[in-house]
Amino acid sequence: MHIGLIRERKDNENRVALVPSGVRQLRAMGHTVTVECNAGLGSGIPDEEYLAAGAYIEAEMRNVYADCEMILRVKEPTEEEYGLIRQDQILFAYLHLAASPQLTEALQKSGGVAFAYEMVQEADRSLPLLTPMSEVAGRMSIHIAAKFMEKTSAGKGIMLGGVPGVAPAEVTIIGGGVVGTNAAKMALGQGARVTIIDSNPARLRQLDDQFDGRVRTLMSNPDNISECVTQSDAVIGAVLLPGKKAPKLVSREMVAGMKKGAVIVDVAIDQGGCVETADRMTSHSDPVYLVNDVIHYAVPNIPGIVPRTSTYALSNSTLSYISELANKGWRRILQEPNHPIAKAANVIQGELAVSF
Repeated sequence: MHIGLIRERKDNENRVALVPSGVRQLRAMGHTVTVECNAGLGSGIPDEEYLAAGAYIEAEMRNVYADCEMILRVKEPTEEEYGLIRQDQILFAYLHLAASPQLTEALQKSGGVAFAYEMVQEADRSLPLLTPMSEVAGRMSIHIAAKFMEKTSAGKGIMLGGVPGVAPAEVTIIGGGVVGTNAAKMALGQGARVTIIDSNPARLRQLDDQFDGRVRTLMSNPDNISECVTQSDAVIGAVLLPGKKAPKLVSREMVAGMKKGAVIVDVAIDQGGCVETADRMTSHSDPVYLVNDVIHYAVPNIPGIVPRTSTYALSNSTLSYISELANKGWRRILQEPNHPIAKAANVIQGELAVSF
């Protein structure tokens, strides 16, 4: 199969979907790889390393789309790419179509076959291609919250861990999955007081054991969420319903009752966000806005802040699935309905394969 690697075009998105070692492995299987010029530069990977691994370098994005049977990206295609996706062409990337009806329509019109990284699901219900970026996003969410709590970033001037004689910050994490767990690790490590809210009692027990009682765990309901959010210096939205829009668990009224200068980091924004006032995506160039004097951070590609780490963490997980899709082709994959990649089919030749 001829595989194409596209340079990312979202604001400050410096990750890349395949590293040179992955090119070597795909070449060893008999596949051809074409890399758009400078696709890896943001992650510190120059074209020369791809060439040394056996890839071809192509200056024009449209030529990569025209020549290749499978297109690899990290994030979803931008509008300039919609018309380049071809009939039967495979697109493998993070898509988050539940929050993007325009992209959904474009993929249907293209006749292509789109598989979403975030929906690849193993038999144990784990999401192996979402996990590494959720780990990064969860850890970075605390760094981000700490930054915007600083007075020079329009925050209250609070340090997460406080100092002897001064109380630490109150951090509420809504969602106890991979993002929430990694956020809690970082917040605890910096000395904050941490509360995790989740709807699964069994998961709350696991978290209580994992953190040896050092975090407060609460059942997800409007009363608990409201009480914690209004008392918090930082709120991390870490809710995930795979393939669905995130539920709006933090209402506008709750935000109105928050402390002035508090920070919300809605990591779920790429699935529509779990905070009602996080009603628009922001970017790394312009990451925050204020609602009721509460700082809202709603960047959908948080791992792009640390592209070198993120790219290699992602490639560690994606390569085996990319290889299998290339080796078998999409038709054979879809003949195995329980195949992890088959579960990630979003659009097949104009038809939606999932409901959002």
